[in-house]
Amino acid sequence: MKVVIVGAGSVGSSIARELLAHKHEILLLDLKPEVIGRSGLRGAHWLVGDACELSTLQDAKLEDADVVVSATGDDKVNLVVSLLAKTEFGVGRTVGRVNNPKNDWMFNDSWGVDVAVNTPQLMTALVEEAVEIGDLVRLLTLQTGVSSLVEFTVPHDSYAIGLTVGDINWPEDSTLVAILRDQAPITPTRDDVIDGGDELFFVTTIAAEDELRALLSPDSDHEQEEGPAEYSAGADQASEAVQAPEDDGFDG
Repeated sequence: MKVVIVGAGSVGSSIARELLAHKHEILLLDLKPEVIGRSGLRGAHWLVGDACELSTLQDAKLEDADVVVSATGDDKVNLVVSLLAKTEFGVGRTVGRVNNPKNDWMFNDSWGVDVAVNTPQLMTALVEEAVEIGDLVRLLTLQTGVSSLVEFTVPHDSYAIGLTVGDINWPEDSTLVAILRDQAPITPTRDDVIDGGDELFFVTTIAAEDELRALLSPDSDHEQEEGPAEYSAGADQASEAVQAPEDDGFDG
């Protein structure tokens, strides 16, 4: 897979290092010549230039890329690169880094972003996932803000303990995709019995999150219908609109 990473700071370099370890073809594009040849990125290709310039992206042969990752510390740049990658080069998959959470609402398909990675939001979710038992925690937003990956740790006094997956009438737009039990992942089936301490992972529409949260809440009415429910397996404009990232003193 060919991946173009715009921004060779600490974030972009870390992504490149992981992808190189998995034998992907990587091109790093950055405005600063001094970043070329950073240690640990042996095998990566480099290009120096302004990623907001169409000619630079043409030099990068963006039309051949499978994925474009916009990982700079400037949300304006990440939005413009994603938009150009989609509209001018037809890139199939774009990933945009969100530096300022206030700009998260812009990182959607209108700006050519397939997946927005909001680092502060993700870190918050991971903290909550580690300590919040009995509450639904959003881990990741998927599909341009329409769907999400959420986690629920089953309390040891939950009504769901002893029920099978097929016994519970899950919301229509929510799908249980994995159960983590004793640090081992389980692919859920209708007959799997839910136990206290299980971590349940759902892919759900954001609109259905509240319904799922209400279903799993110990304070709600959880009376099930007779018979198991069917289990579903199944640039100027940017400058004006985008909030500048807060300076945390680190190179993006």
